[in-house]
Amino acid sequence: MTLGKTLMVQGTTSDAGKSTLVTALCRWLTRQGVRTVPFKPQNMALNSAVTADGGEIGRAQAVQAQACGLEPHTDMNPVLLKPNSDTGAQVIIHGRAVTTMNAVAYHDYKAIAMQAVLASHRRLSEGWPVVMVEGAGSPAEINLRAGDIANMGFAEAVDCPVLLVADINRGGVFAHLVGTLELLSPSEQARVRGFIINRFRGDIALLQPGLDWLEQRTGKPVVGVLPYVMDLHLEAEDGLDQRQTDKAEQVLNVIVPVLPRISNHTDFDPLRLHPQVNLQFVGPGQAIPGADLIILPGSKSVRSDLAYLRANGWDTAISRHLRYGGKVLGICGGLQMLGEQLRDPLGLEGAAGSSPGLGLLALSTVLEEEKQLRNVNGRLTLEDADVSGYEIHAGVTTGVALERPLVQLADGRCDGACSPDGQVLGTYLHGLFENPASSSALLRWAGLQNVQSVDYHALRERDIERLADLVETHLDGKLLRELCGLEQP
Repeated sequence: MTLGKTLMVQGTTSDAGKSTLVTALCRWLTRQGVRTVPFKPQNMALNSAVTADGGEIGRAQAVQAQACGLEPHTDMNPVLLKPNSDTGAQVIIHGRAVTTMNAVAYHDYKAIAMQAVLASHRRLSEGWPVVMVEGAGSPAEINLRAGDIANMGFAEAVDCPVLLVADINRGGVFAHLVGTLELLSPSEQARVRGFIINRFRGDIALLQPGLDWLEQRTGKPVVGVLPYVMDLHLEAEDGLDQRQTDKAEQVLNVIVPVLPRISNHTDFDPLRLHPQVNLQFVGPGQAIPGADLIILPGSKSVRSDLAYLRANGWDTAISRHLRYGGKVLGICGGLQMLGEQLRDPLGLEGAAGSSPGLGLLALSTVLEEEKQLRNVNGRLTLEDADVSGYEIHAGVTTGVALERPLVQLADGRCDGACSPDGQVLGTYLHGLFENPASSSALLRWAGLQNVQSVDYHALRERDIERLADLVETHLDGKLLRELCGLEQP
């Protein structure tokens, strides 16, 4: 059987632009009629997506699948690590949580994880002419090189070419590129087929002497220089994106407390981009200011994040907010915090035990080993609005509050709860604000009048197209096609 060609993008640092570049290349090839599939061997992120085959992968790979016109699949990200402490993480293989282990134990486990990586890559390369691969972090992290499955270890195993991307906006771009190359083995250095410089501002003529030096110093071509784009939006793997679009005069003020293990904070990207919403993330030591709506986000370690919330005095601020007529919404872990009791008898997210909730909804949650993973749709009990989203949670929630659900799901189940006075809502559904109908209904519930309907999916599609345009304009298309096996050198 003829296998597809694999091209890998690695970065000199985290946040160098790997996810963005892979998304751009996926759409650029797809626009040319080249069937392309994204792949990331190992991802560490608390932002995840539910796949068509009922598993869990990194959110960035779901966006890259959209760029290829595909439904997300677990083979696109066979190993996902979801940190639940500073030294440990849940290990997800082929979309399913298999264990929780610390960093030292995982280092020894990587040989097993590599088998899953190579199996997924094999299946993808049997089905698609081009497999576009994203690395993780940097290939020059010396302490992680032994048994590497995320960068050069994978590239060597499948014998694929590599492009190295660096972010000039943070400074030191030539040191990043040359230094990274110098720290690789000779075979790995030969595998790097070119450099891409990302987020450049200014006159390219001023950069040209540096580009010429880089090519002469390394003997490798600069594939191109991508410009800095101010208002480009792609969902982040980890870091909170706090950029705001221009806002209208009358806005709804929304507060999200940033918890140590906040997960799927991409839930709030549609609000951040909404012209009538002023979204603020409140960090440690900060007081919660006056607002219309407070949203408690998802969490990978709900009991410890709830203790953190209390330690910052945010529970008192939420009570005061409700006394003054404000609204509160809890999503996933946030829903569990709103209840009366949260129990983790198996120690799935930390030490086994039980914690009192905020007591704002008459429900209790028990964390169970089997994680619930679903893509769902239905209707809000608010305005009977269409809603779609996804569930990723280990909690099983019971209580009389569920007799007043927030969502009637198409599969016949109900989800979430509404307080009797209508001030507090909770749901397990991520992605509530991506659907224009459900987003508008929730914003009206929170107090916003004359809500503008914003199509978040259309915004994301627009920016994916813009990325492909940047590839077309600024990168060496002939070399890229050669590396993808589409043209002869």
